[in-house]
Amino acid sequence: MVAHTPLQGLDLVDCARANATLGVATACERCGYGTDAPKFLTNLRTACAQIGVTIAGLSDLDPATSHKIPEGVEIAPESPGVL
Repeated sequence: MVAHTPLQGLDLVDCARANATLGVATACERCGYGTDAPKFLTNLRTACAQIGVTIAGLSDLDPATSHKIPEGVEIAPESPGVL
């Protein structure tokens, strides 16, 4: 679904997150910014900052990549008796 006017605030963050896996161009269009990706990203960063979230780009909102543990990091107790 494409927004008819550029989204702002939490609505923009929600829409961008829902479309993050599709790339900047698609998320930009669906959030109501057409092809104005710089304005979209600027407003997205501002909206995220308003809710206390710092992002570098749209990929930071991608649910497929957020909250992943980096490869090679093992999280486990030191022994079976210490949980």
